[in-house]
Amino acid sequence: MDSDKFDHPALLSTRELEILDLVVTGLSNLKIAQQLDISKRTVDNHISNILNKTKTSNRVELVRWALQWGKVCINDVNCCPLPDHSQPKDSNEMVS
Repeated sequence: MDSDKFDHPALLSTRELEILDLVVTGLSNLKIAQQLDISKRTVDNHISNILNKTKTSNRVELVRWALQWGKVCINDVNCCPLPDHSQPKDSNEMVS
């Protein structure tokens, strides 16, 4: 496998990151749809977009990409906090 394939970041939406996190847990598209209360077709579309943005061709490569770029956390390893958009941000808050 070509390691250069994973040498680029990708900008993913909050929803795409949420779906990516569920993909990493091993859920099928149908289970993701049920958990998020959206259609399976919407999940299919999101995953297709995520694969295109990350230039990965399957879920295994996607999980590898997500781990490399710190987009997911598995068993408290490689953890990164995702932004919480449900609360208003303080305009003086520092963002890393």
